[in-house]
Formats: sequence, structure tokens, C-alpha cells
Amino acid sequence: MNITFRQLRLFLALAETGSVSAAAKVMHVTQPTASMQLREITQAVGLPLYEVVSRRVYLTEAGQALARTARSIAAEWDAFEQRVSGAKGLTRGRLKVAVVSTAKYFVPRLLGSFCKLHPHIDISLEVLNRDHVITRLRANQDDLYVMSMPPGDLPLEDQILMPNPLVVIAPAGHRLAGKKRVTLAQLQGERFILREKGSGTRMATDAHLRKLGFVPQNVLELGSNEAIKESVEGQLGISVLSRHALGPHQEGLAILNVPDFPIHSQWHLVWPKGKQLSPIAEVFRAHLVAEVKGWMELV
Repeated sequence: MNITFRQLRLFLALAETGSVSAAAKVMHVTQPTASMQLREITQAVGLPLYEVVSRRVYLTEAGQALARTARSIAAEWDAFEQRVSGAKGLTRGRLKVAVVSTAKYFVPRLLGSFCKLHPHIDISLEVLNRDHVITRLRANQDDLYVMSMPPGDLPLEDQILMPNPLVVIAPAGHRLAGKKRVTLAQLQGERFILREKGSGTRMATDAHLRKLGFVPQNVLELGSNEAIKESVEGQLGISVLSRHALGPHQEGLAILNVPDFPIHSQWHLVWPKGKQLSPIAEVFRAHLVAEVKGWMELV
């Protein structure tokens, strides 16, 4: 079977983008060239590797196996390049990080400080909902992952980064804002604006409310923290959100002093168990831990 490393890179780009034209852009070739190379790969394997339905590429079982193989080879090669660069005293390479959407409120700051120390490292940051991050984690598409509730069915290396307190928020002018103690009974008639089911915040909130024996009577589900904050400010209801999602200045919102809140969640840094982190990923992991420790000491 005669397939070049560059062709493997092209097929991996196809698997990750789901489009021949997008894969061509990633590899800096024309679409006709990409199509020709993909045909050659298929001919070399001797089995159908993908099919196109409504302009979207879907991998066959053989195609998925080839994508896993290509991803593994590419990761090994990238790690080798990084080790060679390190031996030469250079700091070049690529880092891929995927985080759940709520983590976008603090991870970019950590990336920013890392980039100042290592300006020649290319960084890819994927900000997605929990389900999509887990999909990438299962496929081992990135170096590291940040989330609040790692999946329990995957063998993972799991390092707790820092607390992720979930607080009850209301509009700044809410009748209960500023009170020293707000009971759950006082919230019974409120509309709860919550993240979609499957998100880490929603899972932690539902589990905590069940433990307290509290069932919201009126729930509105929204798919982003920004939409929830806007809705709460617009007096559509109250919510439970990560304290990190509120930012330092949130004039239109108030945190309610509800017993048994905040919910004590954690941010986790994870990667597949047994995976050997690349030199750059290991340096970034250590950077995250050190930076977060510094933040915690200032709190």
C-alpha cells in the first residue's frame, strides 16, 4: 500500500473538516488536487473510505480506521519534531486544546500568558459544548481538554485545575437581591433559565437540586451563557451559572445568597489515559497548573 505522509495529512484534514474544499484549504492545495489525491488514497486502500451526502463527507468504517491511524502517525511525527526542536534549543510546534464553552472565560488568559513565553508555538483552541468536546476526546483529536464534568466511561488522566462555583443569579433589581438569606421555597415560583441538558453546568445543577429535593416548576433552556445572562438581565427569570461566566463586572445581575450554594464543582484538565503528551503539551500543562495556583493564592 503506497500512501505518502502528506496524503495521510490530507485525509486527516478531510476527516476533521468534513469537506474536500475545507481539507484542501487546510493543506494549501487546490480542490482538484485534493480530490485527485483522495482518489489515489482510496485506490491504494482498495476500499471505499468516504461518501458525500448533501455536500457533507461521511467516513466509512475503513475511512474511520484510516483517520485514526493518520491521527496517531501525525501526533507521533509532531512530537518528534518538537523533541528535535527542543534539542536544537528551539521552541516551535503546535498545541491543540479543546474546552467547554464556560471555560472560555479563563482559558484564553492562560493561553495568552503561555504565548508570551513561547511566541513561536502555533495554538489551536476549540470552544465547544460538552458533547462536542467529549467527541473530540474520544477521537483523541487534541492534546488537552478542559471541562467541569469529565465522562465517567473513558479512561482518563485527570488533573483538577481549580474550583468552578455555580451560583444562583437574578436581575440586579430582583425582589430577593441583596437579602442575607434566600430560601429555596422563596424561589419556587421563579422561572429557572438553565443550560441545555448534557452541559456540565446543567448536569451539576440538576444533581444538586435533586439532592435538595427541589424541582423548578418553570424551566427555560438556552444553549449559551451569554443568552442566559441577557435573559436574566431582561427579567425573564433566574439561573444557576458558573461564577467564572459572570466576569468581574456584571452590573445587571445579582448573586442570591441561597443556602447550599454555590455548588462546589471543579475544572478538570484531562487527556486519554496512557497518552504520552508532546513536549509542548507537557510544558503547557505545567504552565496551567502554575498559573492557576498563582490565581488561587491571590483569592
